[in-house]
Amino acid sequence: MAENAKSGSYIVTAVGLIALFAGAMAFISIPMRQLSGANEPLADQKSLKLLTQGATLSEPPEALSATFHETPAAAPKLATLIQVSKVLGVAVNVPASEKRIEVDLTNQKVYAYESNVRVYEFTVSTGKWGRTPTGEFTIWAKVKSQLMSGGNKDLHTYYYLPNVPWVMFFYNDQVAKMRGFSFHGTYWHDNFGHPMSHGCINMRTEEAKMLYDWANPVVTNDKAWSTLSKDDNPGTKVIIYGEAPTT
Repeated sequence: MAENAKSGSYIVTAVGLIALFAGAMAFISIPMRQLSGANEPLADQKSLKLLTQGATLSEPPEALSATFHETPAAAPKLATLIQVSKVLGVAVNVPASEKRIEVDLTNQKVYAYESNVRVYEFTVSTGKWGRTPTGEFTIWAKVKSQLMSGGNKDLHTYYYLPNVPWVMFFYNDQVAKMRGFSFHGTYWHDNFGHPMSHGCINMRTEEAKMLYDWANPVVTNDKAWSTLSKDDNPGTKVIIYGEAPTT
């Protein structure tokens, strides 16, 4: 009887420890899901919805106050976002089918190719508080500037970033347009070469502009705030690979 009682107490203790461990993991997993923002749109949902419906975005109101993880930042003025339109079919333009962008998460690099010739190389910051997806994608929209907000105030990861410049949204069959993954300029940090984003690809603003001007779809109306890819003006292919460093 004593042995049976002793065995029973071991079982109760083991079950209790398992329950305690499961409860602790559940407690931890909730903020981790919030931290990663697994399904959180990375850009303004209203703008994303309009773009997915085929609409052209209007110039946003001027907003200069920004914050990233409780650190204030100054957003760029809209007047600084000057875009010169291009004409489709001009001989100097490289066909869209011959262009591609590669994102090397391991080395925090972006490469731009025309056929097999590398024409640009940039040091960037990819996802830290949210994963940058891997695979093959297509640029579906360009926006001169875009509000981006998200994160979690309780976890000190909240961000509100108006006028994020030179945005290029990409998607594929597994990553919906409404997720808002993009390349874009960055004014709230300069820690390039290290993961610093919630999933997007942070670039130095002047380099984001270079890639924006080079990539397709071609901007044919410099007065328009956004440009969508079309059958006769397709977006550039994007290939993302590797694994972002964790330190």
